[in-house]
Amino acid sequence: MNSVTQLDCLIDDLIEKNVAFACWFQSSSDSPQLIAGSENDIIFPASIEALSRVRGFVFAPFKISDNAPVIVLQPAIHLKGYNQIQSFNPESLTSAPFSRETKDPCISTEFHDYLVCVNHAIEQINAAKFSKVIVSRRICKERKSESMGRLFLGMHDANPAVFVFVANLPKAGLWMGATPELLFRSDGRHAQTVSLAGTQPRRPDGRYCWFTKEIEEQAFVSRYTVDVLHRFGFSTYQTKGPQDLETATVAHLKTSFFFSGDPIQDRLGEFVEQLCPTPAVCGLPKVAAARFIQDFEPHDRRYYTGFLGPWRLGQSGTDVYVNLRSMEIEDNQYVLYIGGGITARSNPEQEWEETTQKSRTLLNAIEALQGQETRDWKQETRG
Repeated sequence: MNSVTQLDCLIDDLIEKNVAFACWFQSSSDSPQLIAGSENDIIFPASIEALSRVRGFVFAPFKISDNAPVIVLQPAIHLKGYNQIQSFNPESLTSAPFSRETKDPCISTEFHDYLVCVNHAIEQINAAKFSKVIVSRRICKERKSESMGRLFLGMHDANPAVFVFVANLPKAGLWMGATPELLFRSDGRHAQTVSLAGTQPRRPDGRYCWFTKEIEEQAFVSRYTVDVLHRFGFSTYQTKGPQDLETATVAHLKTSFFFSGDPIQDRLGEFVEQLCPTPAVCGLPKVAAARFIQDFEPHDRRYYTGFLGPWRLGQSGTDVYVNLRSMEIEDNQYVLYIGGGITARSNPEQEWEETTQKSRTLLNAIEALQGQETRDWKQETRG
């Protein structure tokens, strides 16, 4: 059995035993990392700011609530690379697995309902209530008997340049995704954040023409990022972009900001709390946009558009990403979350199509695996 096969079997075993764990590939890395522990290794900080005093794998929601708290899995076991991971024995975690919470069945967002919400958002923008808001929807897809470990590795193979993760945690449940949006990175001395917005289908020739709506959408996020940097006393920083960022199915506009990590080394939680939710996943002004989302989105986002990743974790430092292109995995279905940035220039039908394009990151991986496992089963039955 090769190391890749051992990893997918291990992930399936951890999920079956309902062990608290997270496994991930950093962007543009082929070396997986895994953190695992018992319920005693999990803490629920009361705020994002409180993260300044902890370390581990953080899984934070869009909005903190009893149903979706901030979760930190502390590094009882932290393994890097296939060699370390394949030597891990899940039986070494002796505590009982955490209990799964029962959820109501998911219902996919209908085309008409999404357009009504987008049109209402445009009306509010034209009435000067806010300048941008993100409207999300859900897609529910049947889950069959496919291996979650194989799905995770297949998603990484199709999206090698982004942060690919699977996490199984109390309160949150089982989540998986492939997110392109870095929220914050720091090794102590150097720090980086990114403004990412604007979307169009990926082009085979890599030549993109960005329209005013997309440029404005991305500029909103960049201006907000600059405001946060100034708030923390950064008078000097370097930028790179806007430039194209390609994922497996779509392309975005990205601007990177580089600055010293020293002034905020003891204030990481406070700094990230100011960054998120970013205008790329909430809107501007944030308070008014968040109120619109709470009042008019028909579903609870939970951890979608929150953030996740290793937090002050040894030499890995902090490398957290916005929870995009992600799904909540239930016993019989996948619940995909996708959203689009709405501005005064938005076209509702085009916004629906944009979210459809974004959903292919996850749907392509699911459908490819379901098709392969069906073919494998047919071959076994013939044999």
